[in-house]
Amino acid sequence: MEVDLLGFYSLNLVSWYLTYFKSNKTKLRQKIYIKLSQSKIILGIDPGTNLLGYAFIQVVNDSKPRIIAMDSLDMRKMTTHAEKLAHIFNELKRLIALYSPNEAAIEAPFYGKDVQAMLKLGRSMGAAMVAISVHDVPLTEYSPRSIKKAVTGNGNASKEQVSRMLPHIVEGTMNTRFADSSDALGVAYCHYLQQNSKGLGGKKYNDWSSYLKDNPDRKSNF
Repeated sequence: MEVDLLGFYSLNLVSWYLTYFKSNKTKLRQKIYIKLSQSKIILGIDPGTNLLGYAFIQVVNDSKPRIIAMDSLDMRKMTTHAEKLAHIFNELKRLIALYSPNEAAIEAPFYGKDVQAMLKLGRSMGAAMVAISVHDVPLTEYSPRSIKKAVTGNGNASKEQVSRMLPHIVEGTMNTRFADSSDALGVAYCHYLQQNSKGLGGKKYNDWSSYLKDNPDRKSNF
């Protein structure tokens, strides 16, 4: 009697695979759920009356934050402040619906001598905050100094220094069309570092230099 050994072993292999997969299906689902639950999308905003920068970054486990999207809302050709506020509100609402961030961060304005300019900036910031709150996204404010310190380790760093540092601490292609989008990326990174710098569940750090002391392997050569 001839025996088809290849067919016999193939059938047993398939049977074993189905049994294994069935018995481990729950564990596989749990692993997938855990991985997804450890993913976070953060929106960073640099408010402005003519240009408003925004950046969405994704954090998965303990990997570097990855840029999903970054750009600026350009309102320089709009004639009235009301038109600009409506544009900020509507566009941010659309972007938030598109990228579904879990958390958001915005740069708090510094106090200047031009009262009218500060008033307009405050209104644009308010329009952005309302757009975020409509989607029930938790929002945190950060001072310019704290953002610079988080990115470079120096609260007095220039915008150029912040921009040069960002490509080394986040992954993805940076949109450098406007400096405002880079500033927004810095805001998002500052929030990531403040909230959870070790895979959404570890030690918190105040700046990049403190993080490097515990994670020397993350240092880039530049």
